[in-house]
Amino acid sequence: MAIEDGLEEADADLQPDDILFVSEKAVGASQGRYFLLDDGSLKPRRLAVVLSRFVTKTPGGIGLGIPETMECALRECGIPRILFAAFISAFGKLFGRKGDFYRIAGTKARSIDGPTSGTIPPFNRAVSLAPEDPDGVSRTIAQHFNCKAAVVDVNDLGGNILGVFPPELDIDLLVEILSDNPLGQGTASTPVGIIRKN
Repeated sequence: MAIEDGLEEADADLQPDDILFVSEKAVGASQGRYFLLDDGSLKPRRLAVVLSRFVTKTPGGIGLGIPETMECALRECGIPRILFAAFISAFGKLFGRKGDFYRIAGTKARSIDGPTSGTIPPFNRAVSLAPEDPDGVSRTIAQHFNCKAAVVDVNDLGGNILGVFPPELDIDLLVEILSDNPLGQGTASTPVGIIRKN
């Protein structure tokens, strides 16, 4: 099912200046960008097992802290980039720096979500990947609904804007507006929201 089909069901009265923002996980799911852990389709290699042991666990979720999510990072970003990010991260930690790994590994690595109990099935037992072409998806949504659009990765720890249309949308302002995570976490299960000027 295309993401537009699901949005049609919302039957929102959108206005041209509205910004329709969509969760990156919902977009990725509509593109088939996930692996169900129970079906055996994702087999982590030894390197993924080893690297995942060094990932700092945070309250925000699993991140790349299990072999399956690290395997996806190796596939999405390439082995050289992940190894370089791991090296720089280890070096940075000697000086008290944090976050170097994801800064170097990039958006695709940052957007990988592991299984969590609060997520709606079947994604509570899945590794979800960043959507393909988020700018293109934003353009398609904006043209379909005659408004502005964004694909976002927002959680209780912060947010990233993966794609927008039109391109001149103020990304920093969007991050600020969405900083309170209006879509919620876990069982809130809200994949879409609207930003509207008062």
